[in-house]
Amino acid sequence: MKLVSDYFGCMVFNDEVMKQRLAPDVYNTLIRTVEHGRSLNLSVANEVARAMKDWAVELGATHYTHWFQPMTGITAEKHDSFISPGEGGKVIMEFSGKELVRGETDASSFPSGGLRATFEARGYTAWDATSYAFIKDGVLCIPTAFCSYSGEALDKKTPLLRSMEAINRQAMRVLKLFGNEDVASVKTTVGAEQEYFLVDKKTFKQRNDLIFTGRTLFGAKPPKGQEVEGHYYGVIKPRVQAFMKDLDEELWKLGVLAKTEHNEAAPSQHELAPIFASTNIAADHNQLTMEIMQKVAKKHDFVCLLHEKPFAGVNGSGKHNNWSMSTNTGVNLLEPGDTPSENAQFLLFLCSIIKAVDEYQDLLRVSVASAGNDHRLGAHEAPPAVVSIFLGDELNEVLESIEKETPYGVKEKELLRIGVHTLPKFPKDTTDRNRTSPFAFTGNKFEFRMLGSAASISDANTVLNTAVAEILKRFADELENAENFETALHDLIKRVITEHKRIIFNGNGYDEAWLKEAEKRGLLNLRSTPDALPYFIKEKNVRLFTEHKVYTEREMHSRYEILLESYCKLTNIEAHTMVDMAKKEILPAVSAYSQTLCNTLLAKKAVCKHLDNTYETETLNEISDLSAKAYAGVKALENALDGAKNITNVTQLAIWHKDKILSAMSELRAAADALEGIVSAEYWPIPTYGDLLFEI
Repeated sequence: MKLVSDYFGCMVFNDEVMKQRLAPDVYNTLIRTVEHGRSLNLSVANEVARAMKDWAVELGATHYTHWFQPMTGITAEKHDSFISPGEGGKVIMEFSGKELVRGETDASSFPSGGLRATFEARGYTAWDATSYAFIKDGVLCIPTAFCSYSGEALDKKTPLLRSMEAINRQAMRVLKLFGNEDVASVKTTVGAEQEYFLVDKKTFKQRNDLIFTGRTLFGAKPPKGQEVEGHYYGVIKPRVQAFMKDLDEELWKLGVLAKTEHNEAAPSQHELAPIFASTNIAADHNQLTMEIMQKVAKKHDFVCLLHEKPFAGVNGSGKHNNWSMSTNTGVNLLEPGDTPSENAQFLLFLCSIIKAVDEYQDLLRVSVASAGNDHRLGAHEAPPAVVSIFLGDELNEVLESIEKETPYGVKEKELLRIGVHTLPKFPKDTTDRNRTSPFAFTGNKFEFRMLGSAASISDANTVLNTAVAEILKRFADELENAENFETALHDLIKRVITEHKRIIFNGNGYDEAWLKEAEKRGLLNLRSTPDALPYFIKEKNVRLFTEHKVYTEREMHSRYEILLESYCKLTNIEAHTMVDMAKKEILPAVSAYSQTLCNTLLAKKAVCKHLDNTYETETLNEISDLSAKAYAGVKALENALDGAKNITNVTQLAIWHKDKILSAMSELRAAADALEGIVSAEYWPIPTYGDLLFEI
């Protein structure tokens, strides 16, 4: 039997492989280059490229690609073979340092949000040496950043890497104030839990809404949903277990630390959770995870659905982003310490996050905004669209005692002045887990639960990193100039708690009363993507990103355009799919069933002339009313789509889609779903929720 340890990372050009295949001086130069973010000397790049190519060819690779993450939200790759012409009509396998470090690709069909004209086709990819190359489907994949001819970022990775540099700079300033002279760098780490649905491939192919949009646009609630909670953490069915086994093996070969798998709350819903990694590597791994999930699913005659809300009335799928900060010496900065100085350091970093989340709650909401996620947030165990922080009773009590300068706890009976009196020793798990909170402290990390299942984690972590970097910068500016560090530290923490406690909420985020309370506190409730996105380009947010060199102002405006365009395109596809299904499948099926009922009724009346209130009569009347509503819904939706054609401003177009098109879609669906509950199963043209959710 082959052990996991024997093949884990076997398709990754990792540190162990580099040590074996690179000369010591080349290896050491590469590592120093990576650690200090410098460009790679061409002679060293040539040696790395040669070793990488030899390793890949030995494992069966014939091509290489610069693997990047454009603004489409998925990955992109262009394959080039290693072959070059040799003597006598032969070929040789070559790969140069220039080809490794930089590539050129046609950027004309990727979203740019006006950064470049369509005829300006050239784009460049640059090797991200901090993320290991790997072999996928016989192709050497080199993780890269993607930029335009003029240098603007056209991808999700470049801003993420910039944000990691920003938070490293500011966190190091703060750590030096606490005497951490041995620390050379700080990085953020993430473990991204991934939720998904599995449906049978044959059933999937019978639903055009799933094929074209990834979610069901029609579907009546089945007799059984997730009410009995029997699926959550239940025994995994053999067919699903076989899929999970193959998925784990494929991910482990690629060095992805897939750790936990289980059934989720909704029928046919599941989750995979990895061990945390450096944020940019976690982003790469999560993109790989989603891709491999879909490939492996097909081998088992499944289709893996990553849409945030593929089925109305049951749980949607999210992606829980477990975020923390760690030093190169292995210290988690969100791990409560055992000594007064460590506790003070922990509390300062905790306060930086509290302040960052409060001041930039709009950006956090923007970072998870999408047409799909709008259907999920605030429904069936997803957090609400209001951003808040859960700390738990113990940490909350500590912060209150600092704010009010009152004794903490029953035994301590002393004021909590930072660095003067002894702070309590916190246990690792200072709180229970609040599943209703969008941003919950879970012992030594924060779990950001608003991300949708199909999203790249880069956007949310770019915001988190940059917002916290800004607050740490302000803290360092203040404390570096303080006459008395301990007094200034205490006053700073007390002030942050007082000014930003409104963002802390330890109760039930699903309760309607919380939304009213949040409004009283002045917290934002941005229910839809068109409501949220304008906040991205507000002056304070442009200033945040430009000052930390994460985005240029042009890059921000381009992303604003891209995100709005994506929202409109997706809802437009959904609306056209609804019209098509209603006119070509649902309404014809209803008419056919009505004809059968009419024929049956006429046959009965031929035998018995005194028939009143029969099943056929009542059903025909009901079908007639609902069919009229459904057809009117089709016409209303077509009119809304026609109205959108005259709108050229993308902001106004997105609002039209939200207010007019989605509203018309909802009306059409209500009528069609009611018809599903009446029409004979023999006539209903598409698989039902019962077929999709319970067939496996």
